[in-house]
Amino acid sequence: MDLSIILVSYNTADLLAQCLERLRAAAPALQREIIVVDNASHDRSAELIRTQHPECRLIENRENLGFGRANNQALRAASGRYVLLVNPDVLVEPDSIAKTVAYMEAHPACGILGVRLVGPDGRLQPSARYFPTPWNVFLQRAGLERFFKGTRTIDEPGWDHASVRHCDWVPGCFYLVRKALIDQVGLFDPRFFLYYEEVDHCRAAKKAGWEVVFYPGTSAVHLQGQSALHEGELTHSGHAEIIELRTESELLYFRKNHGIAGMLMHLLLASLAAAILVLKRLLKRNAPPELGAQARQVALAWSLVRRTAWGTRPTR
Repeated sequence: MDLSIILVSYNTADLLAQCLERLRAAAPALQREIIVVDNASHDRSAELIRTQHPECRLIENRENLGFGRANNQALRAASGRYVLLVNPDVLVEPDSIAKTVAYMEAHPACGILGVRLVGPDGRLQPSARYFPTPWNVFLQRAGLERFFKGTRTIDEPGWDHASVRHCDWVPGCFYLVRKALIDQVGLFDPRFFLYYEEVDHCRAAKKAGWEVVFYPGTSAVHLQGQSALHEGELTHSGHAEIIELRTESELLYFRKNHGIAGMLMHLLLASLAAAILVLKRLLKRNAPPELGAQARQVALAWSLVRRTAWGTRPTR
């Protein structure tokens, strides 16, 4: 088996058909399998796969396990030399899979590869990223990056996106990984329910000596946020739940990779960034809504410290 393609679906029936159609057409010469993990959808996603896409292997969960854990289920069953993780809200170009697999065949040190991500309007989305630190996250949130030119930001502006580039991590919506890497460094950390699982996985890969590469020779259309939107809407918590999940994963990531001191530094700087944003709004005389939003975000982050046992375990 050349390639195992994995999709995790949660109430994304309206996205799956087009996504699968593009995937099947993308690399006809490769021997491949498609594994779909359904996270207890309520919109008949699993039934759609069973009846209209019987060539796919379907794993049905009785509850929503989150992105990382659901991918782990499929990764254990994958038999391809390469594994491509694709979100249901990603539409690959006709040559995406063939070109990216060929690149990895020619570059054995490349363990994880991502491509140019563009929105439905053709605008470039972040595609080659650098590891978050308490400091660069603070600068980004406070809008102070331009004053600290020597700091490597998560998204480095100004580069051409037209040449191969080594980076720290690539987004998990199109995540081509060598099976040998998974066998060596393991699967996603199951503590991450949603967000940061690919950041953490790329960190482990680079620590083990593998390269993480941005490949510009093809692209994928990312209907950004559609998978997360379905996740939030249909758990009845909407945008607030998405924010909580991201905040929790951030704490887990910093505690795991920067220790308790790094996690606390992140919390202090995040609180400072919130205060700076409020001050900016006050100077523009439109602070009241911003004040409440930032206060809630800071309170949420500090409450999650207790609920995650100081960033060591997930809340779900």
